[in-house]
Amino acid sequence: MERYSRNRVYVREEQQSRIKFFKIIIAGAGIGGVIAECLLRFGFETLTIIDDEVVEESDLNHQNYTHNDIGSPKVNALKRRLMEINPDANISIIDGAIDKDNVEGLVKGHDIAINALKYDSDIPFVFDEWCQKYNIPVLHPYNIGWAGLVFVVTPTGIQLKDICDDDHRGFEVKMIKHIFNYYKFWGEPKPWIEQVVASYENEKCILPPPELAVASWLIAGTATHLCYKIAVGEKYLRYPKFYLDTIEEDQLI
Repeated sequence: MERYSRNRVYVREEQQSRIKFFKIIIAGAGIGGVIAECLLRFGFETLTIIDDEVVEESDLNHQNYTHNDIGSPKVNALKRRLMEINPDANISIIDGAIDKDNVEGLVKGHDIAINALKYDSDIPFVFDEWCQKYNIPVLHPYNIGWAGLVFVVTPTGIQLKDICDDDHRGFEVKMIKHIFNYYKFWGEPKPWIEQVVASYENEKCILPPPELAVASWLIAGTATHLCYKIAVGEKYLRYPKFYLDTIEEDQLI
């Protein structure tokens, strides 16, 4: 099709046809919204997006919403944007929270999941548990400002619940600490990431983690590439291995 004519060489015709109907569920329309746009532009046209938040002004620095979207439910604003990109796409939205009563019905029937939920409860882990039961690989994205972190939890691999203690609060920071400790162990420290985490933890009040649009778009590209690999049966790294795409130069710090 003309819409995807410039995907040629990178994506074969039969692969393009396959991903069109590949069903992806996106839990969380913050960074999940940026991923959704990249997926749609690539050719994934069957998306389910779930979120219960409205667009706030502080979202505009790292999410793909506009000033006119402020106050609107994120899923409504996102669907409008996506349908303007491809009016023939199959975009389903749910303006509501994921909970233990509805999560099974939401994930069932999908091929890939994106877990972009906030760790203010144990729901992200419950979401993964149901995906595991239905044999659905789950992508986890993290915004680190100048870097995007994504890892894939597979149904037969290590689960987040296996490494989480009873306190789920601050789990995103724990994961990022795991990453810079990994690099430090192998003699490739990421001091700028350590500095960001330290500065965040030293803030005198409870605030959302700092995020940049740079990382949002790096994450979207990585996540879309991973969804493509999963859909067409190519190999990819599985958790505890991960993808870190960074534009920061460690040697300059």
